[in-house]
Amino acid sequence: MLDQLKLDNILFIDIETVPQYSKYDELNDRWKALWDKKAGYLARNQETPEELYNRAGIYAEFGKIICISAGFLSRSGNGWSFRVKSFYGHDEKLVLKEFSELLNSRFSDTGKALCAHNGKEFDFPYLGRRILINELPLPYILDLAGKKPWEVSHIDTMDLWKFGDFKSFTSLDLLAAAFDISSPKDDIDGSHVYGVYYNETDGLERIKTYCEKDIATLARVLLKFTGKGTFEDEDVVILK
Repeated sequence: MLDQLKLDNILFIDIETVPQYSKYDELNDRWKALWDKKAGYLARNQETPEELYNRAGIYAEFGKIICISAGFLSRSGNGWSFRVKSFYGHDEKLVLKEFSELLNSRFSDTGKALCAHNGKEFDFPYLGRRILINELPLPYILDLAGKKPWEVSHIDTMDLWKFGDFKSFTSLDLLAAAFDISSPKDDIDGSHVYGVYYNETDGLERIKTYCEKDIATLARVLLKFTGKGTFEDEDVVILK
């Protein structure tokens, strides 16, 4: 089945998220109580809710999206080129609005698909939840209500790598290493995003670059699955 994928009909995506506030003390009383309850399930070594707040960004109710990088493959001679567009900023609603416009204009047709690593557990539901929280229309490709499994146009490279092994979690970095693809984590990784965003003046630009490296790696991984070649760094075009 993988060899039948139309690779130029796939939008590769990755999102970067942070807690909605820079620190726990900025939460109002209602949200403190809700985070305290959530943190109670997360604590393993008597950590306080305040100590665990840097993890709030991975939960759509407590976090926000600061960057979405999207890329697509196109044939270039005997190989591929990879074009990347990032939607990023401090205004989450604007980021989501602009990304949704891309989905609605170019990726709403039958046969188009989204691809992410661990997308079924993280990127796809997080996007849907934050779009609704920001009172924006849900793009068709993210709206799963009433769809049959074969009508859901989502590709998850981690899911593909499981081969039915539901216990397995394999990071994109580990999968890239297995396929001899250079690491996208040469500057920062996901655990640094919270600190970089809230503590560095140019943090958002640094996070954007990291996110773009992730989706280039994601596309290379899917190409390895299909056996249809790869592309080099010079074949990556960053769109403004």
